[in-house]
Amino acid sequence: MAMVNTTRKVAFHTLGCKLNYAETSTISRQFESAGYEKIDFGKAADLYVINTCSVTENADREFRKIVNKVKRQAPDSKVAVIGCYAQLRPENIVATSKVDVVLGTKEKFNLLQHLDFNSASEIPLIIQDSEVDELHGCTPSYSVGDRTRSFLKIQDGCDYPCTYCTIPLARGKSRSIDPDILVMQAHEIAAKGVKEIVLTGVNVGDYRFGPDYTLIDLLKKLDDVPGIDRVRISSIEPNLLTNEIIEFVAQSKSILPHFHIPLQAGSDKVLSLMKRRYGVDLYKDRIRAVREAMPHAGIGVDVIVGFPGEGEAEFQETYDLIDSLDISYLHVFTYSERPNTEAIKLPGKVGMRSRKARNKRLTELSGRKNQAFALRQLNEKKLVLLESWNDGILTGMTENYLKVHIKSDSEVLLNTIIGVELTGVHQSKVLASINS
Repeated sequence: MAMVNTTRKVAFHTLGCKLNYAETSTISRQFESAGYEKIDFGKAADLYVINTCSVTENADREFRKIVNKVKRQAPDSKVAVIGCYAQLRPENIVATSKVDVVLGTKEKFNLLQHLDFNSASEIPLIIQDSEVDELHGCTPSYSVGDRTRSFLKIQDGCDYPCTYCTIPLARGKSRSIDPDILVMQAHEIAAKGVKEIVLTGVNVGDYRFGPDYTLIDLLKKLDDVPGIDRVRISSIEPNLLTNEIIEFVAQSKSILPHFHIPLQAGSDKVLSLMKRRYGVDLYKDRIRAVREAMPHAGIGVDVIVGFPGEGEAEFQETYDLIDSLDISYLHVFTYSERPNTEAIKLPGKVGMRSRKARNKRLTELSGRKNQAFALRQLNEKKLVLLESWNDGILTGMTENYLKVHIKSDSEVLLNTIIGVELTGVHQSKVLASINS
């Protein structure tokens, strides 16, 4: 490991998913243990570490802007680029940006070992995992820094061959972390005063350790960890959301009634082109099962617009399906072509103007769905984890993922769970008052 001057400053920036945030936080703790001073990314540092995403073209563009900004900010600094984009397109990184270290999926956790502040070489060090499909093991990670919530990585990689997705190329096959380690980490998180854990991974529903231990077993273990009042599942594929999981969440002490269930398309034709592992009927059945067990559960939906082969009729199928479903909100993604994916070769390319128009229609539908979900619960009592205070307003999340706004002249209640009553919706904001 390189010798470290304790006055060296390091700053971190994360692009992309909750899993990336968990891993960045783990790597930052390695640096702090080695004597580095962790500072805000907007300040002059000796080393900038950028953990990258390559899900969308926007993430690629954002990465280049960030590198250019830090080099203007601190011209003599070192820049290390790690993560998915570093694994998939290291040649793009070094061709378009002045960086010093580029580390792929597995090697990013060894960044400290690859730093050489005395080197004057302008040739960046690149370590790309050449056999990403053969990656073994799964580095445990969790985030700290947000005193109310921690992202806990339980799984990495994916065995699903979705035609639009680069994540299996970047992160390899599905593999999971020992449940005993995860329970130990949950105790560590609780000891830091964090009230909520978000379970994260590439394909969380595919969690399995050994032949018989699956996600439901892990949920039962985490439900008994003292000090953790809330456990939230970040996202789960509809074909992996079993009746057993739904029934357990409905009666558990800490697993929250909130499911984020990717749909991606409401057309069986498009789902087939995407190589998704379910059809529209199964998806509708899963929404119905959640709603019957937990009438007020939050249900979020991912959807991609403008996928090749999605004509106006197929998009209308998606729109009509979502409009008919009893859900809470949407995350709408505009399809972008990614190198080395099957989808890039599919016929029926959708023009960018149509992609944007479809995104706008579904985003507007999401707003209406979210407002209807909130209005249905007015005058009801909820528990809220308070996360921020600004200009006399406390904000926090209910168990079922409604963000509420509460008038308060003090921030003393931050990081506490309080009872509130939902009182109204104003300009898309859910208002609440503290129970007396």
